[in-house]
Amino acid sequence: MSLVDLVMPKLGESIMEATILKWHKNVGDTIAQDETLLDIATDKVDSEVPSTAGGVLEQILFKENDVVPIGTIIAKIRVAVKNAAASTPAPSTPQPQYEEARIVEEIPYQPQHTTNVPSGNNNKIRFYSPLVLNIAQNEGISMSELENIPGTGQDGRISKKDILNYVSSRGSAVVEHKPAQTARVMQEETPANRSTQMPMVYEGNVEIVEMDRMRKLIAKHMVDSKHTSPHVTSFAECDVTNLALWRERIKKEFEKREGEKITFTPLFIEAVVKCIKKYPWLSSSVDGDRIIIKKDLNIGMATSLPSGNLIVPVIKNADQLNLSGLTKRVNGLANAARTGKLRPDDTSGGTFTLTNVGTFGSIMGTPIINQPQVAIMAIGAIKKRPMVIETPQGDSIAIRHMMYVSLSYDHRIIDGALGATFLNAFCKELENFDVNRTI
Repeated sequence: MSLVDLVMPKLGESIMEATILKWHKNVGDTIAQDETLLDIATDKVDSEVPSTAGGVLEQILFKENDVVPIGTIIAKIRVAVKNAAASTPAPSTPQPQYEEARIVEEIPYQPQHTTNVPSGNNNKIRFYSPLVLNIAQNEGISMSELENIPGTGQDGRISKKDILNYVSSRGSAVVEHKPAQTARVMQEETPANRSTQMPMVYEGNVEIVEMDRMRKLIAKHMVDSKHTSPHVTSFAECDVTNLALWRERIKKEFEKREGEKITFTPLFIEAVVKCIKKYPWLSSSVDGDRIIIKKDLNIGMATSLPSGNLIVPVIKNADQLNLSGLTKRVNGLANAARTGKLRPDDTSGGTFTLTNVGTFGSIMGTPIINQPQVAIMAIGAIKKRPMVIETPQGDSIAIRHMMYVSLSYDHRIIDGALGATFLNAFCKELENFDVNRTI
């Protein structure tokens, strides 16, 4: 018999950690190779993790709700010697996301913060998960205060539930015993010192809603993006009359032939791809002093979920798909996102992002870059407006389908001239759309 390590798999280019949602097996249970062992969640998508070996679950190293770095050993499986050899796939086995993570099997996870448990526990080292430390920082709980919180986890570790209960009881104590401090706290609390202040006390008729996990992650990524990239946003107005009339004319025939409804999104993606080929720096990333130009054009499309949160599925190699292929990929990924069936690979590897703020009636927006990309385009609502049309016979006024487009870009490598040039090239692609195009 021998032990096989199960590590937290790599689920995408920019994903560095995952949260354990649920273990499907307990210690001592038998598990087959490729059988689902646990569910995990990242900032992009929830996923199932299969066992890389068949045997008996010997040890579980992390509990539910723990946040675990990619490549960390999370469980050990006892297998027969002959099965252990078979459980290590050859390099040619087509499971890249799990094999890549196994490179660091020999490196055990050591939390960055440890402290001695107060006397009475034989001075054992107490470990704090990144999730607990993050909550403590956000709530202004010092390390000395953290040491005195009783833990219900293994070896007295503080779980997420323990620290949230402590925060709740501490907040209640503030309201009950220190009402006179309310005005002082509300006056002195600022973003700069928020982490060291006691919890805010709100007066009047208010409702407090706890952010769900995805909303917290979205908030963190938005702040991180602003801290990473100096954002600049350029705007342009596009006449999409030809495009709108063409789509209206062919949409029934297209659906009958392809079995898919054609929206404006694949048409916009098609135009974006053509422009990126002319200006490839828009599909790149920054690595220190180096610019990494991405030759694979993987276009992300921001999609709203029923919960109100946002996710960005990615259309891989969009430049290699025709309009029918783009339409099927767009509709398929959108449906998978809304029904919770996206795979980890569906949200990774994006090189440029498109978000359609016009879906909700907004005429324009200033989107935040989806790191590590360097640009994101926002499409506004299409509106009919009277416009001045210049012709060889003179100017005239006509009703046209107009749309505002905005492009936010990383000013470290993309100057205003390049950003504006790319944006205007996109508009020209839409304005010069061939109304006689066949499907």
